[in-house]
Amino acid sequence: NGWVFAGLPIIIRELPKKYAQKPYFVTIYKEMAAKLLSLQAADGYWHASLLDPASYPNPEMSATAFFVFGFAWGINNGYLDKELYLPAVIKGWKAMVRSVWPDGKVGYIQPIGADPKAVTKEMTEVYGVGGFLLAGTEITRMIKKGIIK
Repeated sequence: NGWVFAGLPIIIRELPKKYAQKPYFVTIYKEMAAKLLSLQAADGYWHASLLDPASYPNPEMSATAFFVFGFAWGINNGYLDKELYLPAVIKGWKAMVRSVWPDGKVGYIQPIGADPKAVTKEMTEVYGVGGFLLAGTEITRMIKKGIIK
């Protein structure tokens, strides 16, 4: 889910403005954003199993990073309502920052797989760090635009 949601903004950004199928991708992106918004945990993270978070109670940082990136990109580019999605971006970013170790290691990143995995703070993967950087880049754009003060 994280890969798909982070990929949609890149696809939408690269498609020509008059491309006939662009609205199709925008619709999928907005529908997915609405559902993901409803699945964010109170602590700001999303879990390895989106629909059964109790089965994987630990946070999952890579999906959280990809979702925060997708929401922030949508706000920055006028696809998502700032009032609705900005609180999730801020809450998600704060959660992401909590997953960073004092030495800079980013934890709570589940391994690559076809299904949810149990995650611990010690687990890391380079793609999760990449998601963290993507989200941070969009949040920096929000600060520069005055969306976040």
